[in-house]
Amino acid sequence: MDRTLKALSLVLSYPTQEHQEAMSEIAEILAIDPRIAPAAQSDLQALTDHLAQGDLYDLQESYVMLFDRSRSLSLNLFEHVHGESRDRGGAMVSLIETYREAGFEPATSELPDHLPVLLEFLSTRRVPEAREILADAAHIIDVLATRLARRETGYASAFKALSQLAGTQADADAVAEMLARPDDDPTDLEALDAVWEETEVTFGPDPNAGCPQVRDMLAGMDTPTPLNRSA
Repeated sequence: MDRTLKALSLVLSYPTQEHQEAMSEIAEILAIDPRIAPAAQSDLQALTDHLAQGDLYDLQESYVMLFDRSRSLSLNLFEHVHGESRDRGGAMVSLIETYREAGFEPATSELPDHLPVLLEFLSTRRVPEAREILADAAHIIDVLATRLARRETGYASAFKALSQLAGTQADADAVAEMLARPDDDPTDLEALDAVWEETEVTFGPDPNAGCPQVRDMLAGMDTPTPLNRSA
């Protein structure tokens, strides 16, 4: 198991008391991985300290406002690839099948493309395979790191570490295209509710779809699709 990917999966998960209690061990794992640069390790240490020592309810509120109330910071990766199109449903079903074929059953209510779930899966795969899949999502990871840094949140350090684990430079044009999109205001709850409700996502199987490997499904990340947004 790649303990670093597992540790980052936990860092990016919804904060719980169990996560807080494990954060010191998580910090130790991240601090000794030579793939992560010293500056990034220092930032990760600050983040894990904050997650370990912060008020749990404040941590949970901050997490929800960042990742659940803002589509531009969504941890559901297919949101950035397919938006609200029906293709997202077919990709989701195929991803579930891929997990099951590998003997991986996520113990969570989150969607299968939720980044912490994917990282947990990748932690069970061989390093070259995991690195290739992270590389496919490199531009999304870099964009999320930039947006989180703009909001001055320590979670940006987790994405910077993921970029280093991917071992590749993200496509500059793809990053620029995504960063040109307007960022959501998580405090405008009425507008966000309207955006989330504008299109129903159907997670039914696509009769024309096979069971592609994870890397094939995520390869579409190399060409980001503009999100459907309300005016």
